[in-house]
Amino acid sequence: MLNLSNLLTFLRAPLALVFLSHNVCARLFALLLAMATDYMDGYIARKTKTTSQFGAKLDPLMDKFFVFFVLSILFIEGKIELWQALAMISRDFFLCLFALYLSFCHLWGVYKYGSIRWGKISTTLQFLILISLTLGYTPPSIIYTIFILTGSLAFVQLLQRKPS
Repeated sequence: MLNLSNLLTFLRAPLALVFLSHNVCARLFALLLAMATDYMDGYIARKTKTTSQFGAKLDPLMDKFFVFFVLSILFIEGKIELWQALAMISRDFFLCLFALYLSFCHLWGVYKYGSIRWGKISTTLQFLILISLTLGYTPPSIIYTIFILTGSLAFVQLLQRKPS
């Protein structure tokens, strides 16, 4: 449970707390380090053969905590509107729908957790938007609708995955 890849994953929680500071350089550093740990944790787990169901669940959980926390701070500071923040986390609404599907079909215990292409794309886009907002750039509104599209595509991709 406490291997290098999971420790890198856990690091995203204190990195989110950096956003309590108003220092743009510190926030940018936290975002870049969070992105790096998101990439490196899975890579290291696969290379060292330490992948686990715990790590597969922990990684997206820490991603969500980081993004939700940072979005909350940016919303409180007036750097993002509510609809934009909700669009950025729309994939998570689709994930909740998928969880309901797994529960109703009694597939929760047999489903193999792991990353999917559209989830990775959505996470990368989230980090890029958070970086641009941190730097004071306001992305065009159309960018936020892309989150809804990638979230729905992730949902479809999950539905197509076979239980283990």
